[in-house]
This record gives sequence, structure tokens and C-alpha cells, in this order.
Amino acid sequence: MGESRARTTIPDVNQPPGRATSRVARSRLGERLAGFIYGTILALSVIVAGARAYPHSAGHIAALVAITCAVFWIAHVYAHGLSHSIAHGEHLRFDDMIRIGRREGSIVGAALLPVAALLLGAIGLLSTRGAVWLAFALGLVVLGAEGVVFARAERLGPLGTVAVVVANLGLGLFLVALKLALTH
Repeated sequence: MGESRARTTIPDVNQPPGRATSRVARSRLGERLAGFIYGTILALSVIVAGARAYPHSAGHIAALVAITCAVFWIAHVYAHGLSHSIAHGEHLRFDDMIRIGRREGSIVGAALLPVAALLLGAIGLLSTRGAVWLAFALGLVVLGAEGVVFARAERLGPLGTVAVVVANLGLGLFLVALKLALTH
């Protein structure tokens, strides 16, 4: 009876610097990068599907991208919350869910540039076709930048950086092409 277990929590983004700071920062970078890559590929695939479904409505496409990314963010927060509870053998607390929500927020953050481009089409500054192409191009730029971030974190040289960027772009384009081929 009198046994107590130390509560294991998800690292807080506001924790003071210390010995494990670089490990925690690297872990956080990895988790956020994963969310950005996932969110970017998700946004690109929804743009492709949305452009086919609403070829003359950039606003509808923007809404589809934003809502889809938000739904997937909620699903990720929920799933990670449950897994955290099981992994640590403890009841899930609200502050744990807040930390998980912040960590997984990069899924939604990845959609911001493509949605902004689509909104330019929705308000008439670009044609819907131009907005879709700009949103898709921005998504590819973000995938490339995410590859560079990974390469820098891993201290890869120029050749390694190019390989990671090409792999990131290739995977994104492949998944979007696969979605396009399977849905139409």
C-alpha cells in the first residue's frame, strides 16, 4: 500500500534549460517535423482531390484542406493521448492533452501556406487554377524545407541534404499521384 509512482509527463515546451535540454529539443524537433511532413502531404492530397471536385471554387478547396487537417489533428491528439495513458499506466490529464495538442499542432500548421494561397483565389486575387497551383507549389516548397531541416538536424553534408530533399519531395509527389490515380 504506500507505494507511489512518479508521474511521467510529456516534455513541456517551456521547461528550463538543463542537462537533457538538447535531447528534449531534438525530440521536440523530430515530433514537430513529423507533423509538418504528415500535414503537408495530407494538405497536398486534399488539394488534388478538392481541385477535381471543385474546379471553380478555391474557397471550397481551402475549407476542405483546413477542415481535413483539423480533423486529423484531433484524431492524432486523441490517439496519442490514449497511448500516453496506457504507456504510463495513469489516467490522462487535461494538461497532458494540451501538451499533445501543441506537439501535434504542426499537422494544422503545415496547411497554413496552401490554405492562404487558396484564399487568394477565393477572394479573386488569383484564379482558382492559379491558387491551386500556388498552393501545391508552396506545399512542395515546405516539403523541401522540411528535408533541409532534417538534414541540418542530422548534420548531413550537401549530398545527404540533396538526397533527403529529393526523397521528401518524391514521397510527397508519389503519395499525391497515388491518391490521384486511385480516386479518379
